Amino acid sequence: MTYDFAPKLAQVLTEYCRPVGEGDYVVIMSSPTAAPLIEALYEAVLRRGGNPTLQLSLPGLNEIALKHASDAQFDFVDPAVMVQFDRADVLYSIRAPTNTKAFASIDPTRLARAQQGQRPIMERYFERVADDSIRWNITAWPTQAAAQDAEMGFRDYTEFVYRACGLDQPDPVAYWVAFRERQDRLIRWLAGKQHAEVRGLGIELSFDFGGRIWMNSHGVRNFPDGEIFTCPIEDSVNGSVEFNLPSVYGGREINGVRLVFRDGLVVEASAQKGEDYLFSQLDLDAGARRLGEFAIGTNNGIDRFTREILFDEKMGGTVHMALGQNASGPGGTNQSAIHWDMVHSMKDGGEIMVDGELFYRAGEFMV
Repeated sequence: MTYDFAPKLAQVLTEYCRPVGEGDYVVIMSSPTAAPLIEALYEAVLRRGGNPTLQLSLPGLNEIALKHASDAQFDFVDPAVMVQFDRADVLYSIRAPTNTKAFASIDPTRLARAQQGQRPIMERYFERVADDSIRWNITAWPTQAAAQDAEMGFRDYTEFVYRACGLDQPDPVAYWVAFRERQDRLIRWLAGKQHAEVRGLGIELSFDFGGRIWMNSHGVRNFPDGEIFTCPIEDSVNGSVEFNLPSVYGGREINGVRLVFRDGLVVEASAQKGEDYLFSQLDLDAGARRLGEFAIGTNNGIDRFTREILFDEKMGGTVHMALGQNASGPGGTNQSAIHWDMVHSMKDGGEIMVDGELFYRAGEFMV
C-alpha cells in the first residue's frame, strides 16, 4: 500500500468530492478497520474549518441486533442518529467490512423487519438527499474481507482501489475534473431524448425517460465513481433481464437473478441462489418492484468484479439497474425502503439505442 493513500484520499474527498467549508458540521461514519482514513479525514476536515464528529460501529453489533432484537427494538429510532441525519452538512460514509457474509444466516424476514423499523431515518435521509441539503459521499477503505470477496491478495486489492480512485495520477483532482467533462458531453447529447432500448445476451429491455434528467456521476456522491444515470418513467419499463454478474445486497450474495417487467412492475422473478431473499425484498413495500435507476458504468480503472457494489456498478462495460427508491436528481417519483443495484455486463456486444440511434455498444459510446 502506498504510504500516502489515506491522506491523498482524504484530500480528494474534502476538496473535490464534497468540499468542506468553514463551520460545516461533518459526520464521518465507519468502523475501526478504516482507522487510517478516519484519522486523515478528521484532520482534513479540521484544516478546512469544519467540525467533524465520528459515528463508529463495531463489527458484529448489527448481527447481534438482527438475531436478538424484538419488534419494538427494531422500531426504536436512535435520536442521536436522527439528529446527525437531520443536521449534518456533510456526511462521509466509509465502507470497511471485516466480514461481508455476516448476515448470510439471518432470516430474510428479520432483515426486512429491521429495514422497516428504521424507515423514518431513511426517509429523512432521502428527503435531504433530494433537496441536496446534505452533502453525502460513500467511499471504501481496503480490508482483508473485501480483498477476499474480490478474490485478490490484500496488496493487489489495495493497489486496485488506489488506481480506481485515480490516486495514481499526478493530480487526482485534475483527473476527476477531466472525467466530469468527458461525461458532460454524453449528458448534453442525451438531453431532450425520450426512449431507450437495451439489447444483448440476457437482456431485452425498453423504457421511457422523457422529461427526466441524465445525471453525471463523477465523484461527488460516490468515490471512486464513474456512471451516467437516470430514473425510468415508472410505468414504462418492459422486457426482461437475466443479470450475468452476482448481486450483493444486505450482506447476501444472490446469483442468477432474472426479472421480467410489465408496465414498470416486476411480474416474474427468480434467482439461482438466494431466491428467498430476493422475494423478501421485492415484497417489502409497494415501490420495491419498480426501477428507481438505470445507469451505465464508465470507470475503466475498475476492470474486474469485486462483490463491492461501490466499485462494480461503476465498472466500464456494464449497465446497472436499481430496484426501489429512485436515484436522487433525475426527477423520479418511486419510493421504497430499498435501493438494490444489480449489474449486467455488456462487453459481449450489448447495445443501447436511444430514440432509434445507436448510443452504446460493447462498452463503448458511439456518439
